Amino acid sequence: MKDSFFRSMTWLHTWVGLLVCWVLLLVFFAGTLSYYRYEMTLWSKPELHKNVIQQYENINVASELTRAQNYLSAQAPDARDWRINFPTDRKPYMSYGWQTQPEEGQRRGKFEEHIAPIEGDTLITNVRESKGGHFFYRLHFDLHYMPAKIARWIVGFCTMFMLVALISGIVIHKRIFKDFFSFRRNKGSRSWLDAHNVSSVLALPYHLMITYTGLITLMMMYMPWGVMTAYDGDFKSFRKELSPSRVQVQPVGIEAQTVALSLLLPDVERIFKDSTIKQVVINNPSDKNSQVNFYRDTGETVTDRRIAVVFNGTTGELTNHGIEPDSGAQDTYDTLIALHTGRFAEPLLRALFFISGFLGCAMITTGTLLWAVKIRQKQQKQIQQGAKASFGLRLVEGLNLTFIVGLPFATAAFFYANRLLPTEMLNRAQWEVNCFFIALAAMGLLACINRSRNAWRIALAVTGSLLIAIPVLNAFTSNSHLFGNIAMQQWPLVGFDLMAVIMGFALFFARVKLVSKSTVITKNVTPKRRAHNETAVKEGV
Repeated sequence: MKDSFFRSMTWLHTWVGLLVCWVLLLVFFAGTLSYYRYEMTLWSKPELHKNVIQQYENINVASELTRAQNYLSAQAPDARDWRINFPTDRKPYMSYGWQTQPEEGQRRGKFEEHIAPIEGDTLITNVRESKGGHFFYRLHFDLHYMPAKIARWIVGFCTMFMLVALISGIVIHKRIFKDFFSFRRNKGSRSWLDAHNVSSVLALPYHLMITYTGLITLMMMYMPWGVMTAYDGDFKSFRKELSPSRVQVQPVGIEAQTVALSLLLPDVERIFKDSTIKQVVINNPSDKNSQVNFYRDTGETVTDRRIAVVFNGTTGELTNHGIEPDSGAQDTYDTLIALHTGRFAEPLLRALFFISGFLGCAMITTGTLLWAVKIRQKQQKQIQQGAKASFGLRLVEGLNLTFIVGLPFATAAFFYANRLLPTEMLNRAQWEVNCFFIALAAMGLLACINRSRNAWRIALAVTGSLLIAIPVLNAFTSNSHLFGNIAMQQWPLVGFDLMAVIMGFALFFARVKLVSKSTVITKNVTPKRRAHNETAVKEGV
């Protein structure tokens, strides 16, 4: 404890933020991109840019169910399940998929998905292998290259630090509303502090919500004792009671004809009323113990629950009307998860979530840059006398360059790899991911060699150029381009290209500010002071 409560909270805010800030930046950055993961996935598969994008209102549901059932019966008669996906606003195409039987020692089988075109009967099967936006979604809580459970514990630990940093930050900001309207340019560490305050306060409700709900998403893993006590550790029984419609039946090995799906449609429409069908899942097709599940498109409803209308797969008997036990705790949990994922958000609200997410990145970035600037100012006298900067300062400055510029650079590398790697390449999707981390490691190598302002300018210029050129890349490597997509009103593809361009120009703006800042530092000062400032400019940001 320090000599006052305020100083103690300041110390706590600084160190709980600094110790995990780069992991948090990765989580915030990848999570923010995940708000548009379906749009990114669509962009990453240019084979789907023509003759597949359609709206639910323009299809005949009954005929599509019949067509899908016939196709799946021919292509995957022995599959573990069949999946018929109808167009939605986020995933605007019709697809048929299945899961193969899992091999020995595996929990799940392999998933296959074929795309139904608007015109023609031949389904599109030669879609390139790519994780697309789903990579960023998994990255923000699974971290890749490590067991998922360990990664989620690491993310949970860092998230708790984030929550403590937010609360302590509110406590120490005595003038929180006044600071929100204060931004002093070209004032060194004061400018960084103002930028940190503005990015923090502007989206403070979002920061608190996304951090707390992030912990809630995995609370059963972090705090399993309630289930262990009430159900003697039997999590399957807990999930069965919590969500009866999602309990999967097991095959009995007796072959039987699966009911025609189109015959079940009247009952589904009566239950769904004005809601549309999002997905149909047939468990154990062609087995006597098969089951048909219809899921509604919840659209803009604040919920993440998937409640199915369930039929017996052979007799067509309605076994679940899509009604589950009402629970205040479950409803609260569901609402919090929905707030975190934002799947309910319509375009404007989703854009606000996206902007708030990047303000979170700015909050973390300005915080760690502020620390580095202040420590370098304290050590400047020793550095001028020939001493090296402390190891802690050099480490922080290197990690800053690695992650602040490296994450956008790695993202650009991921999407360039998506278009430039051979389409028939073995483990192609994994190599896209590998390119992401190779690019991040390359930026880390640069940070080990050179962390000067000039290195930042070069890295920002290269990354900005790559992002701005993404629409050009798309035009040369697909059968669509930005202006054609605008004319055809294919807004998911247009939005991706524009997002890349905006991010690229933002990085160029940051580069320009670095140049102008160094000009301000060396202008209208004495020769002695100019020499002092030039040393500071060469050493770091």
